[in-house]
Amino acid sequence: MSEGLRLASGHTALSLVGEELEQQQKAFLGYSPVGLVRLTPGRWLFPASYTKYADKLYNTKFRGSDVVVMTYPKCGTTWMQEIVWTMRNNPDLTHPMARLPLNARSPYLELDMLLELGKPSQEFRAVLEAKLRRLAPGVEPQEGIVMQLAEAAPDPRTIKTHLPPSLLTPDLLDTAKVVYVARNPKDVCVSYHHQCRIMNAHGFVGSFNQFVQFLIDDDLLYGPYLEHVREAWVKREHPNMLFLFYEDLKTDIMGQLHKLNNFLGTSLTQHQLQQVAHYTSFPEMQRREEQSTAKDTTVKLNMELVKKHGGLFRKGEVGNWKEHLTSTQEAEIDLWTKKNILNLGLEFKYSGSKV
Repeated sequence: MSEGLRLASGHTALSLVGEELEQQQKAFLGYSPVGLVRLTPGRWLFPASYTKYADKLYNTKFRGSDVVVMTYPKCGTTWMQEIVWTMRNNPDLTHPMARLPLNARSPYLELDMLLELGKPSQEFRAVLEAKLRRLAPGVEPQEGIVMQLAEAAPDPRTIKTHLPPSLLTPDLLDTAKVVYVARNPKDVCVSYHHQCRIMNAHGFVGSFNQFVQFLIDDDLLYGPYLEHVREAWVKREHPNMLFLFYEDLKTDIMGQLHKLNNFLGTSLTQHQLQQVAHYTSFPEMQRREEQSTAKDTTVKLNMELVKKHGGLFRKGEVGNWKEHLTSTQEAEIDLWTKKNILNLGLEFKYSGSKV
């Protein structure tokens, strides 16, 4: 791929090589098996395995009943998935599928490219392939197991993606609804660092200062973060786009649920919305995760670090960055943020107080 691979989206994928690749693979042990690619324009960073599925992802056919939960990693993705799925399928908390892992109810569109990172579970692959063959006999797993499971999923689908709008079909918003969640970059940095340390797919072993530098250099997977936010922000007036802030969900969940209720057309009562708010609260989701006997086997964790620092569900607090960032790191992120969102009219919220 030395001259670049042209993708259906109009982007060109170039393999990372030399010192740049060495720096990534030294810090992220999970990236060694497959390598990395950078897409231009946009400088999007992905595992090299992304190129196997890039055109299929871009050409995904969405349905009128689809809701796509779109975020950069660690911006409240799992929380919003559960909120949207519960509002649409389980407002009375009686749905028999509610106890299944979230990825079994709400497909993670580009998960196939991530299954090659770290030490993927062959047992999990076998389970996915068996499920795919039951739902769609005659399919070829190498064409993307999870993508084909998403195609076979019944309506109404709630689909998760961390891809930015430019890497999905241009008619997405003319077909389906998109709920986009943004979060202040300082808390994103702290939360993504934690995830990259505990998830074997990333296997981050570098320093926190190095991670901050990766963020502001746009060298984290799925980055650059602020370009990701910008692409959604400029589409926020489209009737099929609902742009939300993580911080508003934390400080005013009922107000945000009313917005979602109107946007999704779910017509839930105040009592149902209150049930959804409680059911999808962090303590409740954490409790169900700990008690569940049907663990989500897509997630392989470094349990030694989980015991010390917590798992995927922690507190989800706004302003937790204050406990981790030095004044220098904070200033660097502020400068990077200001430079990249200048003239957008976009302001992030860095504390949990109500405005």
